[in-house]
Amino acid sequence: MTEQFSKKAEAWSARFSEPVSDLVKRYTASVFFDKRLAMFDIQGSLAHAEMLAAQGIITASDRSEIERGMAQIKSEIEAGSFEWLLDLEDVHLNIEKRLTELVGDAGKRLHTGRSRNDQVATDIRLYVRAAIDDVVALLNQLRSALTDVAERHFDTIMPGFTHLQVAQPITFGHHMLAYVEMFGRDAERMLDARRRVNRLPLGAAALAGTTFPIDRLRVAKTLGFEDVCHNSLDAVSDRDFAIEFTAAASLIMMHVSRMSEELVMWISPRIGFIDIADRFCTGSSIMPQKKNPDVPELARGKTGRVYGHLASLLTLMKGQPLAYNKDNQEDKEPLFDTVDTVLDTLRIFTDMAGGITVKADNMRAAALQGYATATDLADYLVKKGLPFRDAHEAVAHAVRACDQAGVDLSEMSLETLQGFSPLIEDDVFAVLTLEGSVAARDHVGGTAPNQVRKAIERVRGQLKD
Repeated sequence: MTEQFSKKAEAWSARFSEPVSDLVKRYTASVFFDKRLAMFDIQGSLAHAEMLAAQGIITASDRSEIERGMAQIKSEIEAGSFEWLLDLEDVHLNIEKRLTELVGDAGKRLHTGRSRNDQVATDIRLYVRAAIDDVVALLNQLRSALTDVAERHFDTIMPGFTHLQVAQPITFGHHMLAYVEMFGRDAERMLDARRRVNRLPLGAAALAGTTFPIDRLRVAKTLGFEDVCHNSLDAVSDRDFAIEFTAAASLIMMHVSRMSEELVMWISPRIGFIDIADRFCTGSSIMPQKKNPDVPELARGKTGRVYGHLASLLTLMKGQPLAYNKDNQEDKEPLFDTVDTVLDTLRIFTDMAGGITVKADNMRAAALQGYATATDLADYLVKKGLPFRDAHEAVAHAVRACDQAGVDLSEMSLETLQGFSPLIEDDVFAVLTLEGSVAARDHVGGTAPNQVRKAIERVRGQLKD
């Protein structure tokens, strides 16, 4: 099959004796996914033009024309009338071509002192910085929604589990606040990563800097960057910031997936701890009784998708010599999809949290199974003077007897309990109640309703800051 060659000129066409083939154009083009960087590209270009004019590299008239042209391009993009051309390969050349059409030679002068290498690195950092701000805002909204649930159920008793076996009584509010803590750490990680994202690569040009008397700090200040990248080779080739963002996003999705797993289990009629609003569920094409928790199930699946993007970016960068390589074009689709997945997931989980209905009676009944207050009985004996290991052994015998009799520890008579230790007195029954068990954990980080309320106040204070 004979390859067809485009006769349109490229930005570098004078170097080559034949045009790029259509197949290569399709294979190497990025415009149909990197066009989402358009507004960041315009933002970076305007800051670059402002600096060029201030440094006397271009005229004030050129800068004015560039600003006029960029305003027109921005309007066209927002209106959906901008024509994206495959022949122009990427978002940067498409915007530059249109700018030149609108303002002539002034548009051609915009690229003075920069390369697409530092241009795209700047655009991506602006994009990731904005994404981080959106993610942190949504994490805080989700934390607030979960805290609302915790506040409504600060004293609702449920079983706490280890190994998916009933361990000790806790409150549902305390359980929800565990996820509030997880998502709080996620927000901290994102903000910490933001500091390393927020460094300007523009001015590194292709890889070695530029001979023009540019002012990189001026551009950094205009664009809100905290610093510049201090090595031109690293500035254009670094994608650590994208990897770090995706790693932090993977942790967010891991926490989402853990929560999803519990929601899926809890909504099952076999457990029946909660219900979630119908708008987050679907039915069955054949079984009319079904209510399937599709949102948390799909979130579990999308977690693996984000993990895959992290592995993809790490693999993309592991074999690259300095400086920029075309491989780096492959950073965008995993990064963009990670941003979309995390933002969509956080939005829907925040909404879903408000639709959680707690079935307190079922939770309480489950907490009465599995001898959840056994540790409380052991602690009781220790406080009476018995060494912990001896107390542990005595309670283990009591639990075995309960198991054989089919009763709970709290349902045993005082005389029967005293058969396991003469230190047991009639005050033991206050210890063996579910309410007594949770109330006794009255310290920072404990499940006592009093501590849950204090924890809620602490989170509310964080979210106001």
